[in-house]
Parts: sequence; structure tokens; C-alpha cells
Amino acid sequence: MSWKDDYKRKLCTPEEAVKHINNGDTVVFAHCVGEPTALVEAMIKNADQYEDVEIKHMVSLGSGGYTTEGMEKHFRANPMFVSGNVRGCIEAGRGDFTPAFFHEVPKLIREGKLKCDVAMAQVTPPDENGYCSLGTSVDYTWQAIKTAKTVLIQINDQLPRTFGDRVHVDDFDFIVEASTPLSETKPPKITEVEEKIGSYCASLIEDGSTLQLGIGGIPDAVMLFLDDKKDLGIHSEMISDGTLALYEKGVITGKYKNFDQGKMTVTFLMGSKKLYDFVNENPAVELRPVDYTNHPAVIMKQHKMISINSAIQVDLQGQVVAEAMGLRQFSGVGGQVDFVRGVAMGEDGKAIIAMPSVTIKRDGTMISKIVAFVDHGAPITTSRNDVDYVITEYGIAPLKGKSLRERARNLINIAHPSVRDELAQEFERRFSEKY
Repeated sequence: MSWKDDYKRKLCTPEEAVKHINNGDTVVFAHCVGEPTALVEAMIKNADQYEDVEIKHMVSLGSGGYTTEGMEKHFRANPMFVSGNVRGCIEAGRGDFTPAFFHEVPKLIREGKLKCDVAMAQVTPPDENGYCSLGTSVDYTWQAIKTAKTVLIQINDQLPRTFGDRVHVDDFDFIVEASTPLSETKPPKITEVEEKIGSYCASLIEDGSTLQLGIGGIPDAVMLFLDDKKDLGIHSEMISDGTLALYEKGVITGKYKNFDQGKMTVTFLMGSKKLYDFVNENPAVELRPVDYTNHPAVIMKQHKMISINSAIQVDLQGQVVAEAMGLRQFSGVGGQVDFVRGVAMGEDGKAIIAMPSVTIKRDGTMISKIVAFVDHGAPITTSRNDVDYVITEYGIAPLKGKSLRERARNLINIAHPSVRDELAQEFERRFSEKY
């Protein structure tokens, strides 16, 4: 049978496809923009036919209708990263959370430690040989498709066709054709605080460095100060719109990357239509599984690797909390530790934690991100042994090779002025000397 005949045989409606989810199954959604809207919404509409179906994913941008009150009998969310659409159900006790390093998720799926009965993903239409691109999300999605007992696929002609690891029609059990818009994020408005942080980060980046950057105001602010750099490379879990301008200016060339030279290597994409159009059939961008892009043993081999990540709190020892507020799970570890560890294992690398000095609540209250002690119950995301630099709008605090006393001094110096006296008092209690 040709792949074209096989494709036709597997075609069905979304409603027919989701009937192949059984009670007690664990359903793994493709990551982020790769979440197949047509299939997920059909599954939610079919909720009355299910009991005890577990839902797993990392970043989810969908409606999250399976998490609403009254769905407990049918679905239980158990993500490895907490997005806004599932946070409420976890806090209410209707969902769970599974901690995991991003680079380990494919391995956990392969080994059966993360159950994967059904994989649901969206892919591009097949090429002349029956191969489909995973578009914006290769990460753990590729492994889920290869491992699952049942694979439900949405063919979406709005997905960009990207280079890197692909899947074949042979890998699918049921195919739905549905052209649905991709989730988009608008480029953030960069604040004055973020500009200052970006300038400090950029001062640590040398010509020829290889960068890992995320999404948001700070990563985009860093990009504003790199115009004078030469031959930067990208090896990152993702890129967003902020990367495009530097590539178009010739700043990003990947010339000195030790492997994947000349390519921007990532595992997923999230941004605007401009980004999706840019990566479409663009050989300069390659999407690989996350156990390649995020594996510390791979990261360590890149040339002058620099990781820039954020935090919710950093204490005076340099311990980083980046995923929870006390016992309240807010997000997940994602790839932060993957890259921080990889940088530490390599030569000439720099692991940067960059954040505003305070969080400003809706009522105008300021909460310091540099604290004497992390909140009760908060998990330490990145250990004090791993962090190289902490940056706020008030400067750069070097931590690697520094004593506890030196670390505390350096961190107090970049804390918000309104809390420095309080932190200095803790310094004096802790070290029995004047700050």
C-alpha cells in the first residue's frame, strides 16, 4: 500500500478520532503551539464518554476546557509545566503536577515513567514521500508520536514546514484535516527596567558566543544591545520574534558554533505570524528533539555558551526559585537547569539569571525578588552552586567562586533600594559583621 492510500484510509473527523481514547488512558498533547486545537476541542465535547483520562503536556495554549469544574470524573490534568489554563484546577485540587527537567521528558516517555497511551499533535501536510514536519514543536512531541499506542494527528496547512526531525504518515493511526490558526504572542513592550537589565546582560556577551534566550521583555531587551556583536550563534530551547532582527542584520551567523554551524538550533517556537513565516522552509532554522537541544552534555560542547533565564526569587545564598510561589506551583523548571548545567560543564560559558529587582502587584505593592529566605515550601529550581551571575536593573552580581558572605554582599548591592537596609540587617545577623 502506498503512503497516499494509507493516508486516505486513516482520514476521519475529529469526533471520530477522539472516540479512540479509552477510559483510563493518558493523553499527551503536543507542546505549546503544536497543540492540535481541533482534536482537543473534540475530546472536550466528547467528555461524557470518558472516565479517568489523564492529560499531560508542558506549555499549553489551548482553552483548557478539560480542567473546568465538573470535568473531574472525565479528565485529570497532570502537566509537567503549569500554564495559565491549568493553574486554577491544580490549585483547586482537581489536577496534579509532575516535576521534570525538559530534556528528560522524551526519556521518561520512552521508559514508561511518563505514561503515553495516546499522542495528539498537529503537523504539516505530507511531502511527496509522506513525511510531515512537526512545524513549531519537535521537543517531546516527536517521542510521544513514536511511543504512543494510538496517535491522533491534525493536518494543519497553517503550520510552517521546518527543517529537522520529521514524522511519517506510517506513524499515525487516525488523521484529521483541519486548517486552524496558530497561537500567536505579540512582541512585548520593553520597559525601562528591562532595557537596563538587557544592557547588563549584553555586556557579558562576547563576539562568537552561542546564546540560549527565552521569550519576554528581558530576552528581547538583550537583543537591543547586541547590534555591535559579531557572529553570534543560537542553540536554545526556543526563539521568538526578537531574534529575527539580529539575524537580518547579520549579527547571528552561527559561524563559531562547534556543531550545527550556521544554523539556529531550537526545539520549539512561539511568537507571531512573522516568526512562523520566517522559519517556514528556512534551512537556517532547525528543530530537534529536546533531549538533543537541552541535554547538558550537548550544550557543554557549544562555543562560549551563554544562558539567560529568569527567577521569581533569589536568596542571599544564590538559590533560585523560578517555578513556584511558596507551595503554589506557578510554572515549571522548563529548560533553565538544562542550560545552566550545560554552561557550567563547558568552557568559557556564562549562566545568567536576569530579573527585575521587584514584582509590582496590581495594588502597587512592591515585592523584592532578592530575599533573605525563599518562601516557605518553595522548591529550589537552580542550586546556589550552579548560578554564575544574577542581574537586575541595579547591576550584576557575580556568584561563581564567591563565599556566602561575598554572595550576600553582591546580591544586596543589586536589590531594590527599598529593601537593602532590611537585607543588610540579615547580613549582620548571619555573618556577625557590619554590612
